[in-house]
Amino acid sequence: MTIISNASLKPFNTFGIDVKAQSYCDISSIENLSTVLRNNDKSPLFILGGGSNMLLTKDIEALVLHINLKGIEVISETDNSVIVKAMAGENWHNFVLWCLEHNFGGIENLSLIPGNIGTAPIQNIGAYGVELKDVFVSCEALKIDDQSVKTFSKSDCNFGYRESIFKQDLKGQYIITSVNLKLTKSKHKLHTDYGVIKNELNANGITEPTIQDISNAVIAIRQSKLPDPKEIGNSGSFFKNPIISAKAFIELERDFPDVPSYKISDEAIKVPAGWLIEKAGFKGKRFSDYGVHNKQALVLVNYGNASGKEIFELAQLIQKTVKRLFNITIETEVNII
Repeated sequence: MTIISNASLKPFNTFGIDVKAQSYCDISSIENLSTVLRNNDKSPLFILGGGSNMLLTKDIEALVLHINLKGIEVISETDNSVIVKAMAGENWHNFVLWCLEHNFGGIENLSLIPGNIGTAPIQNIGAYGVELKDVFVSCEALKIDDQSVKTFSKSDCNFGYRESIFKQDLKGQYIITSVNLKLTKSKHKLHTDYGVIKNELNANGITEPTIQDISNAVIAIRQSKLPDPKEIGNSGSFFKNPIISAKAFIELERDFPDVPSYKISDEAIKVPAGWLIEKAGFKGKRFSDYGVHNKQALVLVNYGNASGKEIFELAQLIQKTVKRLFNITIETEVNII
């Protein structure tokens, strides 16, 4: 276990922002994690997972703990379902592929989401009609203060839209070390309601899709819209889709009849943030070495050597413009550090 001083975090965040960590430690076992926490002299800590849901705007004056715990195992199963335990440092998409290889269904719609297993519950990741909470059973986490281990059930986590107790009441108090998910072995419940998925399946002549077919469709859709972080620095969707009241939507639709929407309830309507940003004129707009992706307005990008501060200022400009034009507040999905 080695602690490196003044370490660059550029390789460890998908935006490719070159900031320095005061000190950095790669964590490959729970024992190592406990030891570091136990011996810490009250120095500030920064917990790093896959680095895919953050924008670093400054150097990190803390000990960065990079959680690289590995391992996937089946811990119980019946004829129709299975509970799989995955360690926090496993790459999410690689885990999805592992499940597909074993014909375990439930997360195929979440294919190609960047990041690691350990951060998935924090964000309650979701896409194309499926959220992590739909298959979540529990997670284990280490309490930073005393290194005690706690198991959090689904109800404990207070999941919401891209929300959980780990982003709210327990923020900064626990480090998730593993996650248990309940997946199907047969009679898979397929989620093909989103039009883009239907269109992709139809384009390939698939009328009775398998979970692999849905995963392939989602991968194709995401690759057509989202840049590969290895080629262009980004963190996927930068903003949450706002949910507005039915009354507010009626007023919005009156001024913009072509506005797309998804009905959450009789009183709540979800409006695509990407549409709002595109309508505001930001899609494809480039400022020096950063900008808004030309295929997906939800994605802010680093073309090479942009600073996190520059990208954050662009995000603020987009938020102010959308508020002025549509009277809608769009929140960041990415954590600003």
